[in-house]
Amino acid sequence: MKLKKGDQVKIISGNDKGKQGTILSILRDEEKIVIEGLNLKKKHMRPRQQGKKGEVILVPAAFTASRVMIVCKKCGKAARIGYRVNDSGAKIRVCKKCGQET
Repeated sequence: MKLKKGDQVKIISGNDKGKQGTILSILRDEEKIVIEGLNLKKKHMRPRQQGKKGEVILVPAAFTASRVMIVCKKCGKAARIGYRVNDSGAKIRVCKKCGQET
């Protein structure tokens, strides 16, 4: 998986198609990701203290990583990611559209 925590991504399929967000966490074993403010599901919370009421909160749920594309920092478009080895021998991620480092 070429995605990292903190990457800006665009959803390409599903209910939130076309929306952008930042990756909060990655579940590598399941090939799933959690994006801030997207794919929200309701969670019913039990009251923690006596005299308080329970509540319903919205929590971002995980979904398949194949439903997103990374947004290039340079060109601002959703693009595929490749790798290139620089002069010092380090492997860097590269945008397939503009060729710039992401």
